[in-house]
Amino acid sequence: MKVYQSVLLFFCCQFFHTLALNCNVVNGNLKQIDAGSGSVVGVNRNDEIFVLIDNVFTKISGSLKHFSVGPAGQLGVNTANVLGNNIFRFQSGGFVKLEGLLNQVDAGGDQIIAGVNMYDDIFCSNMDANNKWLSSNIPWINIGGKLKYYSCGPYSCWGVNHNDQIFIMKDVSSSVCSGSGSFVNIPGLLSMIEVATDGSVYGVNSQGSLFRQTGVTRCTPDGTDWIPVVACPNGHQHVVWVVCVDGSIRKCS
Repeated sequence: MKVYQSVLLFFCCQFFHTLALNCNVVNGNLKQIDAGSGSVVGVNRNDEIFVLIDNVFTKISGSLKHFSVGPAGQLGVNTANVLGNNIFRFQSGGFVKLEGLLNQVDAGGDQIIAGVNMYDDIFCSNMDANNKWLSSNIPWINIGGKLKYYSCGPYSCWGVNHNDQIFIMKDVSSSVCSGSGSFVNIPGLLSMIEVATDGSVYGVNSQGSLFRQTGVTRCTPDGTDWIPVVACPNGHQHVVWVVCVDGSIRKCS
Protein backbone atom coordinates (compact mmCIF):
# COMPACT_ATOMS: atom_id res chain seq x y z
CA MET A 1 0.00 0.00 0.00
CA LYS A 2 0.98 3.67 -0.31
CA VAL A 3 0.40 6.86 1.73
CA TYR A 4 0.58 10.80 1.71
CA GLN A 5 3.07 13.11 3.29
CA SER A 6 0.47 15.88 3.09
CA VAL A 7 -2.17 16.52 5.73
CA LEU A 8 -5.55 14.87 5.32
CA LEU A 9 -8.51 17.21 5.08
CA PHE A 10 -9.97 16.34 8.45
CA PHE A 11 -6.64 17.15 10.10
CA CYS A 12 -5.99 20.38 8.15
CA CYS A 13 -6.41 22.68 11.17
CA GLN A 14 -4.35 20.61 13.58
CA PHE A 15 -0.66 20.61 14.43
CA PHE A 16 0.72 17.17 13.68
CA HIS A 17 2.92 15.14 15.95
CA THR A 18 4.82 12.67 13.78
CA LEU A 19 5.65 9.29 15.26
CA ALA A 20 9.10 8.17 14.05
CA LEU A 21 9.85 4.45 14.06
CA ASN A 22 13.23 2.85 14.57
CA CYS A 23 13.64 0.79 11.39
CA ASN A 24 16.30 -1.58 10.11
CA VAL A 25 16.58 -2.62 6.46
CA VAL A 26 16.16 -6.37 5.88
CA ASN A 27 17.51 -8.15 2.79
CA GLY A 28 14.87 -8.95 0.18
CA ASN A 29 12.31 -7.31 -2.07
CA LEU A 30 8.54 -7.77 -1.66
CA LYS A 31 5.31 -6.16 -2.81
CA GLN A 32 3.31 -7.29 0.24
CA ILE A 33 4.20 -8.48 3.73
CA ASP A 34 2.34 -9.65 6.82
CA ALA A 35 3.34 -10.59 10.35
CA GLY A 36 1.47 -12.31 13.15
CA SER A 37 1.59 -15.17 15.63
CA GLY A 38 5.38 -15.23 15.48
CA SER A 39 5.62 -15.56 11.69
CA VAL A 40 6.47 -13.15 8.88
CA VAL A 41 5.41 -13.89 5.29
CA GLY A 42 5.22 -12.03 2.00
CA VAL A 43 5.08 -12.15 -1.77
CA ASN A 44 7.12 -10.39 -4.44
CA ARG A 45 6.08 -8.81 -7.74
CA ASN A 46 6.29 -12.21 -9.45
CA ASP A 47 3.83 -13.68 -6.89
CA GLU A 48 6.61 -15.80 -5.41
CA ILE A 49 6.08 -16.66 -1.73
CA PHE A 50 8.54 -16.03 1.09
CA VAL A 51 8.64 -16.96 4.77
CA LEU A 52 11.08 -15.48 7.29
CA ILE A 53 13.23 -18.33 8.60
CA ASP A 54 16.22 -17.56 10.86
CA ASN A 55 16.00 -13.87 9.87
CA VAL A 56 16.19 -14.71 6.15
CA PHE A 57 13.27 -14.46 3.73
CA THR A 58 13.18 -17.96 2.25
CA LYS A 59 11.25 -18.80 -0.90
CA ILE A 60 8.71 -21.63 -0.69
CA SER A 61 6.85 -23.36 -3.51
CA GLY A 62 3.62 -21.88 -4.81
CA SER A 63 2.27 -18.64 -6.25
CA LEU A 64 0.15 -16.07 -4.40
CA LYS A 65 -0.77 -12.41 -4.93
CA HIS A 66 -1.53 -11.85 -1.23
CA PHE A 67 -0.44 -13.76 1.88
CA SER A 68 -1.68 -13.27 5.46
CA VAL A 69 -0.61 -14.81 8.75
CA GLY A 70 -2.16 -14.65 12.20
CA PRO A 71 -4.24 -16.55 14.76
CA ALA A 72 -6.37 -17.99 11.93
CA GLY A 73 -3.33 -19.57 10.29
CA GLN A 74 -1.42 -18.82 7.09
CA LEU A 75 -3.82 -17.91 4.29
CA GLY A 76 -3.40 -16.56 0.79
CA VAL A 77 -5.07 -15.94 -2.55
CA ASN A 78 -3.66 -16.48 -6.01
CA THR A 79 -3.80 -14.34 -9.14
CA ALA A 80 -7.28 -13.64 -10.47
CA ASN A 81 -8.88 -15.80 -13.12
CA VAL A 82 -12.24 -15.32 -14.83
CA LEU A 83 -14.07 -16.65 -11.76
CA GLY A 84 -12.04 -14.90 -9.07
CA ASN A 85 -9.12 -15.65 -6.77
CA ASN A 86 -8.74 -19.04 -5.12
CA ILE A 87 -8.10 -19.20 -1.36
CA PHE A 88 -5.38 -21.37 0.14
CA ARG A 89 -4.29 -22.36 3.63
CA PHE A 90 -0.68 -23.34 4.28
CA GLN A 91 -0.57 -26.48 6.40
CA SER A 92 1.66 -29.55 6.71
CA GLY A 93 4.23 -28.00 4.41
CA GLY A 94 1.88 -27.29 1.51
CA PHE A 95 -1.07 -25.21 0.34
CA VAL A 96 -4.60 -26.61 0.61
CA LYS A 97 -7.36 -24.99 -1.44
CA LEU A 98 -10.35 -23.68 0.52
CA GLU A 99 -13.89 -23.23 -0.69
CA GLY A 100 -14.73 -19.78 -2.00
CA LEU A 101 -13.17 -16.94 -3.98
CA LEU A 102 -11.59 -13.86 -2.39
CA ASN A 103 -9.50 -11.02 -3.76
CA GLN A 104 -7.85 -10.44 -0.36
CA VAL A 105 -7.85 -12.57 2.78
CA ASP A 106 -6.94 -11.79 6.38
CA ALA A 107 -5.86 -14.15 9.18
CA GLY A 108 -5.35 -11.57 11.93
CA GLY A 109 -8.64 -11.97 13.82
CA ASP A 110 -9.26 -14.24 16.80
CA GLN A 111 -9.08 -17.46 14.73
CA ILE A 112 -11.56 -16.04 12.21
CA ILE A 113 -10.98 -15.67 8.48
CA ALA A 114 -12.09 -12.49 6.72
CA GLY A 115 -11.71 -10.93 3.30
CA VAL A 116 -13.28 -9.37 0.24
CA ASN A 117 -13.96 -10.72 -3.24
CA MET A 118 -13.46 -9.17 -6.67
CA TYR A 119 -16.83 -7.42 -6.36
CA ASP A 120 -15.89 -5.84 -2.98
CA ASP A 121 -18.34 -8.13 -1.15
CA ILE A 122 -17.21 -8.83 2.42
CA PHE A 123 -17.03 -12.31 3.95
CA CYS A 124 -15.90 -13.94 7.18
CA SER A 125 -15.82 -17.37 8.77
CA ASN A 126 -16.14 -18.04 12.51
CA MET A 127 -13.53 -19.86 14.59
CA ASP A 128 -15.46 -23.15 14.74
CA ALA A 129 -15.82 -23.23 10.97
CA ASN A 130 -12.17 -22.33 10.47
CA ASN A 131 -10.90 -24.99 12.87
CA LYS A 132 -13.35 -27.86 12.43
CA TRP A 133 -14.95 -27.82 8.99
CA LEU A 134 -13.42 -29.48 5.96
CA SER A 135 -11.74 -27.13 3.52
CA SER A 136 -14.45 -27.81 0.95
CA ASN A 137 -17.28 -26.98 3.35
CA ILE A 138 -16.36 -23.68 5.03
CA PRO A 139 -19.60 -21.72 5.69
CA TRP A 140 -18.85 -18.13 4.68
CA ILE A 141 -20.91 -15.31 6.21
CA ASN A 142 -21.66 -12.37 3.91
CA ILE A 143 -21.39 -9.01 5.70
CA GLY A 144 -23.39 -6.13 4.22
CA GLY A 145 -21.36 -3.39 2.56
CA LYS A 146 -18.64 -2.94 -0.04
CA LEU A 147 -14.91 -2.76 0.76
CA LYS A 148 -11.74 -3.19 -1.26
CA TYR A 149 -9.62 -4.22 1.75
CA TYR A 150 -10.57 -5.71 5.12
CA SER A 151 -8.40 -6.52 8.13
CA CYS A 152 -9.28 -7.92 11.55
CA GLY A 153 -7.78 -7.86 15.03
CA PRO A 154 -8.82 -9.35 18.37
CA TYR A 155 -12.01 -7.28 18.82
CA SER A 156 -12.67 -5.26 15.66
CA CYS A 157 -12.24 -5.30 11.90
CA TRP A 158 -11.33 -2.29 9.75
CA GLY A 159 -11.73 -1.73 6.03
CA VAL A 160 -11.51 0.82 3.24
CA ASN A 161 -13.65 1.21 0.14
CA HIS A 162 -12.78 2.38 -3.37
CA ASN A 163 -13.32 5.98 -2.30
CA ASP A 164 -10.68 5.42 0.42
CA GLN A 165 -13.30 5.92 3.13
CA ILE A 166 -12.51 4.11 6.39
CA PHE A 167 -14.91 1.84 8.28
CA ILE A 168 -14.81 -0.19 11.48
CA MET A 169 -16.87 -3.24 12.45
CA LYS A 170 -17.10 -3.42 16.25
CA ASP A 171 -17.92 -6.31 18.60
CA VAL A 172 -16.11 -8.89 16.48
CA SER A 173 -15.34 -12.16 18.27
CA SER A 174 -14.24 -15.68 17.45
CA SER A 175 -17.87 -16.85 17.48
CA VAL A 176 -19.40 -13.76 15.79
CA CYS A 177 -17.04 -12.74 13.00
CA SER A 178 -19.68 -10.39 11.58
CA GLY A 179 -19.57 -8.30 14.77
CA SER A 180 -22.33 -5.77 15.34
CA GLY A 181 -23.42 -6.16 11.72
CA SER A 182 -23.16 -2.42 10.97
CA PHE A 183 -20.11 -0.52 9.81
CA VAL A 184 -19.20 2.82 11.38
CA ASN A 185 -17.44 5.42 9.24
CA ILE A 186 -14.15 6.73 10.68
CA PRO A 187 -12.96 10.20 9.57
CA GLY A 188 -10.07 10.17 7.14
CA LEU A 189 -9.00 8.72 3.80
CA LEU A 190 -6.79 5.64 3.45
CA SER A 191 -6.10 3.32 0.53
CA MET A 192 -5.17 0.34 2.73
CA ILE A 193 -5.50 -0.54 6.40
CA GLU A 194 -4.13 -3.21 8.73
CA VAL A 195 -5.06 -4.32 12.25
CA ALA A 196 -2.32 -5.97 14.29
CA THR A 197 -2.92 -8.94 16.55
CA ASP A 198 -2.71 -6.59 19.56
CA GLY A 199 -5.52 -4.43 18.12
CA SER A 200 -3.38 -1.51 16.95
CA VAL A 201 -4.43 0.00 13.61
CA TYR A 202 -2.20 1.32 10.82
CA GLY A 203 -3.12 2.67 7.41
CA VAL A 204 -1.60 4.07 4.26
CA ASN A 205 -3.08 6.77 2.04
CA SER A 206 -2.94 7.07 -1.73
CA GLN A 207 0.29 9.08 -1.72
CA GLY A 208 2.29 6.55 0.29
CA SER A 209 2.29 7.96 3.84
CA LEU A 210 1.79 5.77 6.89
CA PHE A 211 -0.56 6.56 9.80
CA ARG A 212 -1.41 4.99 13.14
CA GLN A 213 -4.74 5.39 14.92
CA THR A 214 -4.18 6.45 18.53
CA GLY A 215 -6.35 5.58 21.52
CA VAL A 216 -7.43 2.16 20.25
CA THR A 217 -8.47 -0.18 23.09
CA ARG A 218 -11.04 -2.90 23.60
CA CYS A 219 -13.32 -0.32 25.24
CA THR A 220 -12.70 2.32 22.53
CA PRO A 221 -11.92 0.24 19.42
CA ASP A 222 -12.35 3.18 17.03
CA GLY A 223 -9.59 5.21 18.72
CA THR A 224 -9.17 8.98 18.55
CA ASP A 225 -6.78 10.42 15.94
CA TRP A 226 -4.58 9.42 13.01
CA ILE A 227 -0.89 10.22 13.63
CA PRO A 228 1.67 10.18 10.78
CA VAL A 229 4.42 7.59 11.12
CA VAL A 230 7.84 7.93 9.49
CA ALA A 231 9.43 4.63 8.46
CA CYS A 232 10.23 4.81 4.72
CA PRO A 233 11.77 7.66 2.71
CA ASN A 234 9.36 7.28 -0.23
CA GLY A 235 6.18 5.60 1.06
CA HIS A 236 4.95 2.40 2.66
CA GLN A 237 3.43 -0.89 1.62
CA HIS A 238 2.68 -2.37 5.04
CA VAL A 239 3.27 -1.82 8.76
CA VAL A 240 5.38 -3.04 11.70
CA TRP A 241 7.19 -5.03 9.06
CA VAL A 242 7.21 -2.39 6.32
CA VAL A 243 7.55 -2.74 2.56
CA CYS A 244 8.44 0.55 0.89
CA VAL A 245 7.31 1.51 -2.61
CA ASP A 246 10.62 0.32 -4.06
CA GLY A 247 10.04 -3.14 -2.53
CA SER A 248 12.69 -2.77 0.18
CA ILE A 249 11.85 -4.31 3.56
CA ARG A 250 12.18 -2.67 6.95
CA LYS A 251 11.65 -4.10 10.41
CA CYS A 252 10.35 -1.26 12.58
CA SER A 253 9.77 -0.82 16.28
